[in-house]
This record gives sequence, structure tokens and C-alpha cells, in this order.
Amino acid sequence: MVFVKCMFQGIYSSLILFFIPYGAMYNTVRSDGKAIADYQSFALMVQTCLLIVVSVQICLDTSYWTVVNQFFIWGSLSVYFAITFTMYSDGMYMIFTASFPFVGTARNTLSQPNVWLAIFLSITLCVLPVVGFRFLKTQLRPTPSDKVLLKIKEAKKRPPPPSPRRHLRRTSTRRSGYAFAHQHGFGALIMSGRNMRPKSPFATTGTFSPNSDKHKHKGL
Repeated sequence: MVFVKCMFQGIYSSLILFFIPYGAMYNTVRSDGKAIADYQSFALMVQTCLLIVVSVQICLDTSYWTVVNQFFIWGSLSVYFAITFTMYSDGMYMIFTASFPFVGTARNTLSQPNVWLAIFLSITLCVLPVVGFRFLKTQLRPTPSDKVLLKIKEAKKRPPPPSPRRHLRRTSTRRSGYAFAHQHGFGALIMSGRNMRPKSPFATTGTFSPNSDKHKHKGL
């Protein structure tokens, strides 16, 4: 079953990658009136579509993005365009005239808006069936991993239930600081000096005190 699916996907992608660039390049001229419908421009357009389609499908198959993944995906695209423009440059033609006779093909082809529109259309038509098949498979025949992921997404969308709070009765008889601050304080008692009066000289220790009231009356 997997082999049949891959075979049909390969046939479909091959037809898209051939006929869409062929239709875009057929009897096409550039903005300056010159024709670009040559075999080398057609081959360049097809291989560019193929590389971008493969990179997009790798992105769809990637579950966790790391620095290594991004380095190889974006690096492969960058290296491809760098090598392509280098191979069709004037310098390579001057050095290896017999090996690189197609001078300026990359510049003339990839600078046209209709070429990029055809590339985008080819990528969309190649990737859309894969995305649609995976979506329908997830909805109709989900795997246990898909079910777990769906439950996690639904749990994230719903707000968490409030945690139950226990109401504890406080039996403390301590009053608040506000109530204590508004009650009658000890300022009047301290200012009157009643708490500073000396005790009776013979009340506890039996010692004599010349400052006692009784001794003063006797002296008078």
C-alpha cells in the first residue's frame, strides 16, 4: 500500500513538474522582447521547482526544528542558487568555454515574474495533495499519537478549572491593628506619673526610705 501511494505521488509530481514549466515556457518572451523558450531555461526551471518542492515536503515532515535542520534546509537552497548562478556566469564561460556555453541563462530566466509564478504554482499543486491526504487521515483514521495530540490541543484551548478553596474558620480573639489603634491607650497613664510613684518602704523588704510620706510627717 505504501509503495502504491508513493508511486502515484511520484507520477503526479512528475507530470506537474513537467507540464507546468512547459506551459509557462512555451512561446514565451522576456520583458525586452527576446525569447526564453530554450531547453536550458526549461531544465533550469524544472530543477528549481523540484528542489523547492522537496525542501517544502521535508519541512512538512519535520516535527521538531533544530539548528541543524534549518542549517541543512536553508543551506541547501542557498548553495543551489549560488552554484546555479556561478555555472551560468561569464567567468565560468571564459575559463571553461566548452563546458559552460549557456551564459546568462540563470539571470535571464529567474528574473522573469511569470517564471516565479509558474514555480509557485508547481509547488502548490505538488504539496497540496500531501497536505490534504494527511489532514483527512488525521480526521478519519487518527493514530494513537494523533488522538493524544488532539486531546492536548483541546486541553490548552479550555481554561483550567478553578482549584477548590477550603474556608477555614478563624477562632482567634486577637483584634486587628486598626481596632487596637483606635482604643484608649496608655498615654494618659504615663503622663500622670502614677505608675512612677515609689512603693511603701516597709511593704516588701522592710528597708527604711527617707523619702517616704510617713517619715516626712514625723520630721515636721
